[in-house]
Amino acid sequence: MEMKSVTRSLRILEAVARHQPVTVGELTKLFGLPKSTVQRTLLTLNEAGWLRAHRRDTTRWEIGARVLAVRPAALQGSSLFAAARDPMIRLRDTLNETIHLSVPDALQGMVVVDRVDCDHAVRTFHAIGDTSPLHATAAGHAVLAHLPAAEFDEFATGGFEGYGEETITDAGELRAELRRVKDRGYAVNHNQYLQGVCAIAAPVLDGDGVPLAALAVSLPTSRFDAGRLPELGRLVTDTAAEITARHLR
Repeated sequence: MEMKSVTRSLRILEAVARHQPVTVGELTKLFGLPKSTVQRTLLTLNEAGWLRAHRRDTTRWEIGARVLAVRPAALQGSSLFAAARDPMIRLRDTLNETIHLSVPDALQGMVVVDRVDCDHAVRTFHAIGDTSPLHATAAGHAVLAHLPAAEFDEFATGGFEGYGEETITDAGELRAELRRVKDRGYAVNHNQYLQGVCAIAAPVLDGDGVPLAALAVSLPTSRFDAGRLPELGRLVTDTAAEITARHLR
């Protein structure tokens, strides 16, 4: 009986991942189970951190942060992680700022999967498994700039949350910014998501030009020098290109 309950929980977790955000009623129809059984399973998975209520509609369920934290740990044995590690360390040694690698969680956001810290007493910090919005971060912009127009249109239907005065919340304005990102090869975040934090990011692509991840240098606003932006952008894009090449070997 206990194993059957575990199997049911895993099946419901997988169903939420496929159909999120999803309601109890939709899951009940999908599995043909009593509503009370599905509700109890969802609450158990929620308490464990595997699922969470959707931010805008609490009657719907989506994947929780625990799942997002587990995936980066699994990624550490992957070819992407192996391809990125040494170039990230070299970039950190060159700039002495925090370097991180993030992967897109479909169109839900970016997830930090690796980080190399600098030795400054004051520095930015991104825990492995941390999530951030696509529309308000350099890493997110680096990925969005390389998505097909249809995927961006799907992403833009939900609207954009503002995190500060610098956050781009208009779809047309974001499209224009993403064109600039693609033209110059890197994205810049200056207080768009977290106040006092800046970042420069470039995409890691697969053989078809699809964004697999984003490499970023992150630093406090107090150390951000706009005059160095072309230099920083070149270093980040060159490193991302190296990771792409290493991953495709």
